Amino acid sequence: MKSLQTPLHRVKGLGSSHSGTGHFWRERITAVALAPLSLWFGYVAIGLSGTTTSAPLQFFAQPVNAILMASFVIISLYHAALGVQVVIDDYIHSAGMKIFLFLTVRLFVLATGSACLIALLRISVF
Repeated sequence: MKSLQTPLHRVKGLGSSHSGTGHFWRERITAVALAPLSLWFGYVAIGLSGTTTSAPLQFFAQPVNAILMASFVIISLYHAALGVQVVIDDYIHSAGMKIFLFLTVRLFVLATGSACLIALLRISVF
């Protein structure tokens, strides 16, 4: 049986939306990266609970811990933004509202990530 796809379509391997595969893989890669980082974060959170206020400051002053925390923040915010983008794509049908929500999510992610990274820099450098 002859396919109805054009030769260019078969070569590129694009689905009906032409861009979903990349988004799918970014979600999966960030999820895999978050698995060990989340275990580390849970271990640290439990270990630092009930300590003095200076204990987390001393803990995150160490470069390895600051880098792991920055990685956790960046990857988790990016993963969350990817997930919210799927929800917006699936459930919001107005083009104007989609654009507004996409921009709002990106602004939130940038603001939150910047605040967290600046706080980590202040703790680890100064």
